[in-house]
Amino acid sequence: MSSTGSGYDYSCGTFSPDGRIFQVEYAQKAVENAGTAIGIKCSDGIVLAVGKSQASRMLVEGSNRSVFGIDAHAGMAVTGYAADGRQIVNRAREEAQSYRDTYGHRIIPSILNNRLSLYMHYFTIYGSLRPFGASALLAAYDEDTKTPELYMMDPSGGAFRFHGCSAGKGANAAKTELEKILNRHGSEGITCKQAVLEFGKILHLVRDTSKEKPVELEMCWLCEESGFKHALVPKALVAAADAAGKAALEGSTRESSAATEEKSMEVVE
Repeated sequence: MSSTGSGYDYSCGTFSPDGRIFQVEYAQKAVENAGTAIGIKCSDGIVLAVGKSQASRMLVEGSNRSVFGIDAHAGMAVTGYAADGRQIVNRAREEAQSYRDTYGHRIIPSILNNRLSLYMHYFTIYGSLRPFGASALLAAYDEDTKTPELYMMDPSGGAFRFHGCSAGKGANAAKTELEKILNRHGSEGITCKQAVLEFGKILHLVRDTSKEKPVELEMCWLCEESGFKHALVPKALVAAADAAGKAALEGSTRESSAATEEKSMEVVE
């Protein structure tokens, strides 16, 4: 009974005999079926990106956004149920404004992360509520330490600080690519502009082109070029990243086709 969730998945306030909360696991599954969100800390800032499937070719570009500004020094990318993600964003904005009104200072990234994760966790401990079907990547600049920080929150309320992170469909493949980037650039790190181009490739390569619709890229950053203020990545640079991703995908497809042909020839011989 416990392995399938039967009898233990009616409420997120109920543990199964093996210690699982199935409602939270279902919420995480909703995130895994949504667009890919990735973030990386660079040598000169942080870049966030989301690759979301175009539900219809008639939609106006930029509709139902997945990247948002929280405060001048903070931004967020969300994936999962879009409406749930917007609730998290609105809460983040309220927390940022409340902190500024109370202390006369922009909210510290770690405090914003902790408050949001507590808010998300609140929805997992009462039977009358349901968990958020969304994960959020938070990029913010700490004006005291003069460093940008990257965090990720999941539906359970878990929150961690990362050098690079991913959520949504293809998250594991994206994580592998992020690890390769961090290892390749070593202690010097990758620049934000380089990361934007790399993100274009990752977001195209991790999706299943045979099943998914065309992908739309959304990117934002906090970097030296923007004065460590949250800003959308310039459209020209996003377009270049999109083109680089499509080129990488075509190259990968050709290599896969060539390998398949070689195997076929070997079988025939």
